Amino acid sequence: MNTALKHWKEAATVILAAGVRRRRPAGDEVLMRAVSPPPLPAGSPPLWPHKSAFDYEVLLLKRSSKSGFMPNAYVFPGGLVDPSDFSADWQGVFQAFRRYPNFGLGVVRQPPETRPPMFATDRSELGSPIPGEVAFRICAVRETFEEAGVLLAVPMKEEAESAVRTGEQVPPALTETVQPWDTQELARWRLLVMENPDNFIRMCETLRCMPNIWALHEWGNWLTPGGVYAQQRRYDTAFFICCLPEAPETIQDEKEIVHFKWSTPSEVLHSYQAREFWIAPPQFYDLSRMCRFPRLQELHSFAAVRGLEGCERWLPIRLVSKDCLVSLLPGVAACPGRAAMPWLGLRGGKIRPSTKTLSFGETLPYSLGVVGYTI
Repeated sequence: MNTALKHWKEAATVILAAGVRRRRPAGDEVLMRAVSPPPLPAGSPPLWPHKSAFDYEVLLLKRSSKSGFMPNAYVFPGGLVDPSDFSADWQGVFQAFRRYPNFGLGVVRQPPETRPPMFATDRSELGSPIPGEVAFRICAVRETFEEAGVLLAVPMKEEAESAVRTGEQVPPALTETVQPWDTQELARWRLLVMENPDNFIRMCETLRCMPNIWALHEWGNWLTPGGVYAQQRRYDTAFFICCLPEAPETIQDEKEIVHFKWSTPSEVLHSYQAREFWIAPPQFYDLSRMCRFPRLQELHSFAAVRGLEGCERWLPIRLVSKDCLVSLLPGVAACPGRAAMPWLGLRGGKIRPSTKTLSFGETLPYSLGVVGYTI
């Protein structure tokens, strides 16, 4: 991990999408169409596809009300990077893959000068032989195991059969979560890992398994804006996505996480819009992106190919008024470094629609102003 960072702490999260058996309704092609900006008058078409258009659901975890960061929010599994995620001991766990670039993850085609710093940083200069692309995935797998009890791992005996990404290969099959390990044994190890992240390496060595880093596709990189929580609560977070054929058994840790739910992206967005619960701007943005792929296999194929193209680092820009708050996201006119796009204006202390024509931005419910659908 990069201890030289002054303003942000490195973190990793994973969007888990799991297949569900659901009969698709007639008129499927209408539900599957890409969402478009809604008109302002009442009675306008739905902003997102109907939940029945999806054949998968996404895992969300509710943070404790006592949490110092985003209390009561629904988030994707993930957390802070630990020094053990960059431990040289992982070389032994991934021994069979050390001859491949990034332990078989392949090489991202994004030019180094445009790569987000958390991925572009040469970790060997910081004293670790583990590439950032590998360590951040280890972190995401470990945190998912701690928070939700879901272990994304493969037995070492199957390592020779594991897919090694080259960029030319057909995207691998959906990630299987059938595990040969005893449930009680995993529960015991989970407690040990929660006590000390170093135990995750010991667990993998003892159970002869590897974190399934190949199942996690690079999806994005978000920075926490200033002024939200205490200054020390700012994160530079790597976002990954993993597609599973079916939802695994999920058990919250009852510490940081007090509840979990599997829902379609559109269900989550509609619930947020109805103020049933709160999600942060990155969750809103990424769930909106997923609405373009209601079919799990299409989402998986897109993610597997797109992951090798790299990503941008994004920072929501916050505008505060007397009675509301706006977060400017990628694709918004006032967001630095992006092409000019329409957005909502602040007039007289209130949020009012801009007089400009909405073409690619979208007005959102409370707490958010505009989100772009850049993919």
